[in-house]
Amino acid sequence: MPNNNNSVTTGLVAAGAFCAGSLLTAAFYQKQTTAPKKALLFPATEGASSSSPATPSIKYPEYDYEKDPQGSFLKVCEMLISELVTHELPLKYDLPPKETQWIKEMLDYNVKGGKMNRGMMVVDAGVAIFKQQNQGKTPSNTDLCQLAVLGWSIEWLQAWLLVADDIMDSSVTRRGQACWYKKLEQIWYIAINDAVTMEALVFKIMKKHLGQHSHYIQLVDLMQETTLQTEMGQLSDTLCDVLELKDLTPARWQWIVQYKTSYYSFYLSVAFAMTFFQIDNAQAYNAARDILVIMGIYFQAQDDYLDCFATSEQLGKVGTDIADKKCGWLFTKAYHELANPQQVAFLDQHYGKCKVGSEEEEQIKQLYRDLKLPQIYQEYEQSSYTKIMEMKNSAQHGAVLEQAGVPWEVFQLFLEKVYKRSK
Repeated sequence: MPNNNNSVTTGLVAAGAFCAGSLLTAAFYQKQTTAPKKALLFPATEGASSSSPATPSIKYPEYDYEKDPQGSFLKVCEMLISELVTHELPLKYDLPPKETQWIKEMLDYNVKGGKMNRGMMVVDAGVAIFKQQNQGKTPSNTDLCQLAVLGWSIEWLQAWLLVADDIMDSSVTRRGQACWYKKLEQIWYIAINDAVTMEALVFKIMKKHLGQHSHYIQLVDLMQETTLQTEMGQLSDTLCDVLELKDLTPARWQWIVQYKTSYYSFYLSVAFAMTFFQIDNAQAYNAARDILVIMGIYFQAQDDYLDCFATSEQLGKVGTDIADKKCGWLFTKAYHELANPQQVAFLDQHYGKCKVGSEEEEQIKQLYRDLKLPQIYQEYEQSSYTKIMEMKNSAQHGAVLEQAGVPWEVFQLFLEKVYKRSK
């Protein structure tokens, strides 16, 4: 007969040991999760200059999100430029005064002056997400300023892309002033170096202000991935110069604008805010991407329409899509879907071969009117808006995002900035 008392005793001892082990394990993991996070170090690049003094502590400006969101956002840009030209570049990189002054003037000229929708949307999205996660509370001043740094990372990305794009397109004006390479006149080629310098500075400001963020690697990965996507779209757009008009199809247009515009102009802003507030649900990012890609494609169709039919005063630049043989929404609809053989022949003869402001350019615009493209565009605009709004109540989109802590307000805010815009 087995000894029941011994069995009970053995069982109790085992249970006690298991419980003790569990408690010790729990205590260990509790210690791991509550222990201060070890600072992320960059030994291979710290102290690049032996004469470099210690980096001064960051002092963020007051961010008045409620009363002065645009002014507060601009203050962060001034802070970033000042940090670069007063400490980072002259002291850490021994950059001489003339070169430092060049960087300051180049940044002042190129990163400011836009509508700042992409950048400010990072802050707007971040505030909405934080309030959703924290019972309506507002983020701290540091959080607001760091969200603005991410916003300016997008604005600086946009700036260097435009500097390069203007050279490739031989553009004349941008944001109501001469394109940067045009302003440089005989030394226009320095603008090429300026463009890639701005790209490098994007990662410099991200490292300085978010290098110790728990999701810093994910933020950098997101910027790198989006930059590559955008450059692939730019490549496809530029290659249109050597393609025949029959190759400039609606499908090619959609691929170009998804990669060249949607990811960096729409998805990146929201994904930055989601990542900043540590949302790791891949389904939520997929849902956000679906919505924002549609919004970005609509935005580019709108941009193509305005390039043709808006005034230069409205646009802040001279529309050149017809002269530049752009694979645009208007052209692809006309050439492949609406034009008769005589109209196709006229486009073959003049599209991409006429000058800005020429009689032939105006005739192409009239051809678009004859094909009722302005009315078709209005219908496309409304259908795009409807399609986006239907996603709000979709289990695959709105519900997934709400569950992950991303309110629909984020997408509504973005849509309101672009829907039926006239410039």
